Amino acid sequence: MRSLILALLLTLSSFAADSPLDLEVKILEKIISEISINKEKIIWSDNKKLYITMEKKGRIHTTLECKKATIVILQDIKNLPKQCSNIIIFVLDYELLSQVPKSFGAFFWKKGRPNIVILKSRLKALSIQASSNLDPYLEEKIW
Repeated sequence: MRSLILALLLTLSSFAADSPLDLEVKILEKIISEISINKEKIIWSDNKKLYITMEKKGRIHTTLECKKATIVILQDIKNLPKQCSNIIIFVLDYELLSQVPKSFGAFFWKKGRPNIVILKSRLKALSIQASSNLDPYLEEKIW
């Protein structure tokens, strides 16, 4: 009986919900995989927890140096090195979308739910192609 309960608990724990960070990484990996920038996608982020989790999963090529990155995932504009301000940027705060002209989209939490906004005009300006899987998240302008 105890072994049955233990097996049941182990099975249920394997289906436990992902942590918010794991969920965030999965969503970002999906977004990055659904865009084309005509060069290898190498990611740098100022969010170290996010960077470490992406690095551990190994699904996306990451770098510790922003100048080697082709895409920056930015949480705080103060953390963006000047030499990296011309790299394609995806932000983790909706407000940053209007503050960072090189950003093409944002991922943020609102009322406990993940939200994705990708700006059509910036995709075009930055020569980024997005797959049709991202169509539900495309917006004409910032709200």
